[in-house]
Amino acid sequence: MASKDLHNNIYPKRGLSPVAAGTDNTAYVSQIVDTAGFEAVEWLTLIGANTDADATFTTLVEDGDASNLSDAAAVDDKFLLGTEALAGFAFDDDNEIRKIGYVGPKRYVRVTITPANNAAGNIFIAGVWVLGHPRSAPTANPPA
Repeated sequence: MASKDLHNNIYPKRGLSPVAAGTDNTAYVSQIVDTAGFEAVEWLTLIGANTDADATFTTLVEDGDASNLSDAAAVDDKFLLGTEALAGFAFDDDNEIRKIGYVGPKRYVRVTITPANNAAGNIFIAGVWVLGHPRSAPTANPPA
């Protein structure tokens, strides 16, 4: 049964709380996640409906050693599971989810989602960090 236990081996963290619908090209910047104590981290973007007819949303993953990411740098593709292109989305990707994983050496990670052509849009998005492969399990429930 333990091989099917995901519950005790993941630790979700707030990444991007739902906010009022985005109607412009202002970037969405996630919470910085601290990967200490975990061997894996995954970002999930939850996409609502978008009323714009040509908006696109690019995803950038950054990492660093400073807790405030003052040393942030774009993550080398070799440390990503999936691609930033696949983690992006467009106006016609209503009510879907995107994911991208990080397996790099840095302790802190964040994601920035940048819209383009979203002037007439009306989109809700949210995000969740999922930390996995804990060095000590089970993980706390509820997560802190």
